[in-house]
Amino acid sequence: MRKNDLYFIVIVSAFFSPFFLSDDVLRIYLEATKQHALLMSFVKFAVLATLGEIIGLRISQGCYLKEGFGILPRALFWGFTGVLIKIAITIFATGAPFFVDHYLVNLTAENASNKVIYAFAISVSMNLMFAPVFMVLHKISDIHIMQTGGTLRGYFSKVNIGEILSEIDWSVMWGFVFIKTLPFFWIPAHTITFLLPKHHQVLFAAILGIVLGVILAIAGMAKTQKQVAA
Repeated sequence: MRKNDLYFIVIVSAFFSPFFLSDDVLRIYLEATKQHALLMSFVKFAVLATLGEIIGLRISQGCYLKEGFGILPRALFWGFTGVLIKIAITIFATGAPFFVDHYLVNLTAENASNKVIYAFAISVSMNLMFAPVFMVLHKISDIHIMQTGGTLRGYFSKVNIGEILSEIDWSVMWGFVFIKTLPFFWIPAHTITFLLPKHHQVLFAAILGIVLGVILAIAGMAKTQKQVAA
């Protein structure tokens, strides 16, 4: 472990420890989540998912920050993504159980097995319909940040969608991100998400954003290894 790794762990631990050590801080957080759901979704994703990208950078390139990384544009992207994910969770958490009851099987009894079925249905529908679009959008944002030097001003410049789409390695996006991570990680992980109390679902989804940063780092390393082998 490098010295920078130790500093990183200490800083992250110091930031999050009040939520575990103070009942007052936890109460304020839960009340804010209840009263300002969209704003708190913005904050949770801006912090946690950006943290995931920083960890991903450490895994792939051996550093936590570098010139052009664009931590502020990434945090901004993740914040607005958090709002979209909160909206998506609300829509799919309502629609998927309705679909199950009206078109598959009517699960009238409230028991543990039915809750798992509902959670699985929500996760499958959300990951098959929403997640692929989101993942491509994330990749577009990522490339745009790099192309514009990681600045906020550059981030709000015109985005050449066609050019960026042509730069995406679709073999990695399809063969790894879609085919492997969706069925084997994201669907099971989000099934757990929808078994949690509602006020914890967005937080857990944001924590999974840290995992996404690691996954994208691994996907990037796979692309690099493929290019070296060629």
